[in-house]
Amino acid sequence: MKLASIGAEVSRVRECAGAPHRVAEAALWLASRDLGEPRPLGDFLRCSKADKSAVKRAAWRLNEAARGRRPPLEDYVKMVAARANLPAPVVRRALEILEGNRRAVVGRNPWVLAAASLWLATYKEHGMLMRLAEAAGATVVGVKNAARRMRA
Repeated sequence: MKLASIGAEVSRVRECAGAPHRVAEAALWLASRDLGEPRPLGDFLRCSKADKSAVKRAAWRLNEAARGRRPPLEDYVKMVAARANLPAPVVRRALEILEGNRRAVVGRNPWVLAAASLWLATYKEHGMLMRLAEAAGATVVGVKNAARRMRA
């Protein structure tokens, strides 16, 4: 029974942050930083096979998991739409766009993604980009770049 629970925990960690050795190094790196004795990541990578970017990614995911789950992306779309006074059909279309682009949006800023999907849902209406960027608290360029990664 104990072995099964350990296996489930390893699977959950791998799903959340990556391979266990990367997670261990990321946890050590974050712990040293939290204890007020920050060390360069290179110090932890000297006796490891993991590459720097993989450990950084694992550290970022561990930080996200420690802070708690974010609300679903749909909530961000609804909040930005409400701030920009957009009608319900536009929100539905934006949610469809996001659903079709799930792989392109992983790990991105949810406010920017919400604004980009709403901009695509309004068929890039003139003046809407600036309005949505302001409502999301993002830059126009960030929203444009996110929209470019998505397919309408």
